[in-house]
Amino acid sequence: MAVVNYQQYCQMLDNASKNKFAYPAINVSSSETANAALLGFKKANSDGIIQVSTGGGKFASGAGVGDMVQGAIALADYVRTLAANYDVNIALHTDHCHPQYVDSFMKPLIAETAKRRAAGLPNLFNSHMFDGSELSLADNIAQSKELMALCVENEIILEIETGVVGGEEDGHDTSDVPADKLYTSPEEMVEAAKELGAMGRFMLAATFGNVHGVYKPGNVKLKPTILRDGQAAVAEALGADTRLDLVFHGGSGSELHEIHETLDYGVVKMNIDTDTQYAFSRPVVDHVLKNYDGMLKIEGEVGNKKIYDPRAWGKKAEEAMADRIAQACRDLRSEGTSLGRNI
Repeated sequence: MAVVNYQQYCQMLDNASKNKFAYPAINVSSSETANAALLGFKKANSDGIIQVSTGGGKFASGAGVGDMVQGAIALADYVRTLAANYDVNIALHTDHCHPQYVDSFMKPLIAETAKRRAAGLPNLFNSHMFDGSELSLADNIAQSKELMALCVENEIILEIETGVVGGEEDGHDTSDVPADKLYTSPEEMVEAAKELGAMGRFMLAATFGNVHGVYKPGNVKLKPTILRDGQAAVAEALGADTRLDLVFHGGSGSELHEIHETLDYGVVKMNIDTDTQYAFSRPVVDHVLKNYDGMLKIEGEVGNKKIYDPRAWGKKAEEAMADRIAQACRDLRSEGTSLGRNI
């Protein structure tokens, strides 16, 4: 298949919402991790979302460039080219754009999409995330509406966040945020649905105690019922058929039964980053430690080219990360749900 268009993306999200599963949204920062994401979705026969953060985009552009926009564009174009070889559907997304990066990251990417559309070409990205959770609710919603207008004009889905996901990700640390800020209120969910839902389709990363980073199973104290209560409040305020497309951030360390509970309450997208980073790196470390003499030119020797060739350990990393993504598809119930060529 290929990277989807707006209508096809909506079909994907509708399929997840109707059948109570979620798509893994995989952060990538290189061609290797992008390949792993595509392979993982293929292994699970699941459609999916591949996403790029500001830090991921900067890394992907290389040390000689260091430009988050250019790196994000390069990764999006790379995924689009390779996705055509897989029988699953892929949506492209950008992750966690904080207010200070709106003008230097999100808006230039939206402008690039507008330029491509004017030339009769597909969108660069299918959706973007604005993370205004550090702002007051009023300012968060106001800035979200400004960005929503640009997105609607270009058939892009906007994702926003209310409440705060704790921990640290991509250099943004919220570990000192008061505990009550980690939980989105029903009133915040209603406000988001009312103000943005009137403009078009959007996704909401409502927080319910979720935390970015690495935690042992059981150490993260989630309250998934916050999502249930928020959806009920939205339905009461805006009509029984009104239901939000919810996003689960910071899922590492979550118990599987809690993840499944969130799916029942409308989560259609779950970000996966920490676990896939480890899955990619683990076999590389194993390769190096088992082949130390071959990796290095020590004591006057020449090493072993078959061992230190990046392809030797790179393919192991790709396979391991793909397997972890396939597991995420099983955990999120998206395995075997690809709409394939019917989309």
